[in-house]
Amino acid sequence: MTENIKTQNTDNLVTIAKQFTLQGKITDVQSLGSGNINDTFLVSLDSPEEQHFVLQRINTQVFRQPQLIMQNMRTFTEHIHKRLQNASLSRRWEVPRVLLTKDAQDHWRDVDGSFWRAISFIEGAQSFDTMRDRSHAKEIGYALGMFHNLISDLPPEKLADTLFGFHITPLYLKQYEEVLAKTSPRQSSEVNYCLQFVSDRTTWAHVLENAKATGNLPLRLMHGDPKINNVMFDTATQQAVSVIDLDTVKPGLVHYDIGDCLRSGCNLAGEETEQWESVSFDTDLCQGILQGYLSVAKAFLTENDYAYIYDAIRLIAFELGLRFFTDYLAGNVYFKVKHSEHNLARALVQFQLTQSIESQETTIRNIIQDMK
Repeated sequence: MTENIKTQNTDNLVTIAKQFTLQGKITDVQSLGSGNINDTFLVSLDSPEEQHFVLQRINTQVFRQPQLIMQNMRTFTEHIHKRLQNASLSRRWEVPRVLLTKDAQDHWRDVDGSFWRAISFIEGAQSFDTMRDRSHAKEIGYALGMFHNLISDLPPEKLADTLFGFHITPLYLKQYEEVLAKTSPRQSSEVNYCLQFVSDRTTWAHVLENAKATGNLPLRLMHGDPKINNVMFDTATQQAVSVIDLDTVKPGLVHYDIGDCLRSGCNLAGEETEQWESVSFDTDLCQGILQGYLSVAKAFLTENDYAYIYDAIRLIAFELGLRFFTDYLAGNVYFKVKHSEHNLARALVQFQLTQSIESQETTIRNIIQDMK
């Protein structure tokens, strides 16, 4: 964000914002959020119909085909809007809209070739970085379930796969083995623990991809990044009202989202804790998230889907630990680090979380079984 304030003056941002069809006159442009991929701004308008919208410069180093992202976003947001028009919901639910330029395009390129887009703003809502309590967990689960439910009847082939290989654990395992073959890791009790931890789980890492290949789990559309702070809460009712950050929506398994949501939400110590031995998986929050999720996801889930929920929770924690450990062995080339051992510390957190999940397998499976 700070870099972008230096390189983008307000006049220039107003000029860019004016490329999109507006309800009124622009009164202000401010930096928005703390995301580390795209540059994001909140544009204020003097219109009662639309008081704000979000202006973003897409990071084309991360998203190499931004046109496909916009094509995807238009397809599934238009689908959800139609679903919402025909639904009789008893509570507020919104999905961001793609705002078009005056030429009816879904993006605009400036003289430097930067890729800009505009999205509607969810008014009267806020997000949180940490799980507050069981009722908050239930709302997080409801939000993911509602999102999945609203796109469950949209054929996955209608969307492009903009992040090939994302959450495919066997591919991350192959990458790990390639890196390991080329490096001589520094010997330490922590490194040896990680090496053994991965070695003990190499066969099991294929569990979800095998289920997909055999037809036990169907290809659907997934959010791709269902972390807590991508759920918006109504500031008055404290109910979830939207899921945002939609660039990673693509064909995949909903189990990746379920696993990622529970992995991030049920580790109260957080991903960056230095006391990795104290990390544990909170089954009470797990029950809350699943209760909220299944209250709306029951409409499309199959018996096989339930059978693989535990595996998904365990796998995604393991997968992230594997990715951190691989990056540590490779010399910290992918994830940003504050020190040379940072990715090793992150891997230890995720592996400890995986172990905590494994030690509570019976409890977690019983939670899932009781909610069918």
